[in-house]
Amino acid sequence: MLDALLFAKTPALFRILYKDCTWKVDTTEKKIFLTFDDGPIPGVTPFVLDQLKKHQAKATFFCIGKNIKANPAIYKRIIKEGHRIGNHTFDHFNGWNHINKNYYTNIDKCSRVLNGLKTPKNKDGKLLFRPPYGKLKPSQYKALKSKLNIVMWDVLTFDFDTQKTKEQVLKTALKYTEPGSIIVFHDSLKARPRLEYALPKVLEHFSAKGYKFDRL
Repeated sequence: MLDALLFAKTPALFRILYKDCTWKVDTTEKKIFLTFDDGPIPGVTPFVLDQLKKHQAKATFFCIGKNIKANPAIYKRIIKEGHRIGNHTFDHFNGWNHINKNYYTNIDKCSRVLNGLKTPKNKDGKLLFRPPYGKLKPSQYKALKSKLNIVMWDVLTFDFDTQKTKEQVLKTALKYTEPGSIIVFHDSLKARPRLEYALPKVLEHFSAKGYKFDRL
């Protein structure tokens, strides 16, 4: 079973075992790939979008289907401002806790919402997908990898962890990020205090070093 939540910097072993997932972008350019899970959420997602716009940064949002339905205007703003969207299941399902049939149904339910809103796909015609909590059974991985582009990460900020200080979240992001890194933040109410502190500083720090922030 895959559980990438244990480490701030994802071990190479995970990338070998689950080689068809995207863990990092292979580049030597000064490019960073910010990702945001769990939105769209009023107040939080607009804050993220404002910060990205300020730094002319693009990002990828892994959205929960029910949150898209509840906040369509925010979702449309994400698209309008040139960011990429990914599937994060309809109800934030943990793959370990559900039988495969129910898990796939919940993913498909979110995909229908995305397709109904004409969400842009990759050149290969697939939607991006990130499993909530980074938890995916091997059987689920095998079944999904041909249908969806599964995106994981190589830097986890732990902004969702209420036991972490905002300074710790920022330190993690700054310490482990390198060219091609896929970084996870969360545009959620739970993560909000740490996100609102760390994200602007991450954008400022790496922009000053000549990095660009791109979407996947």
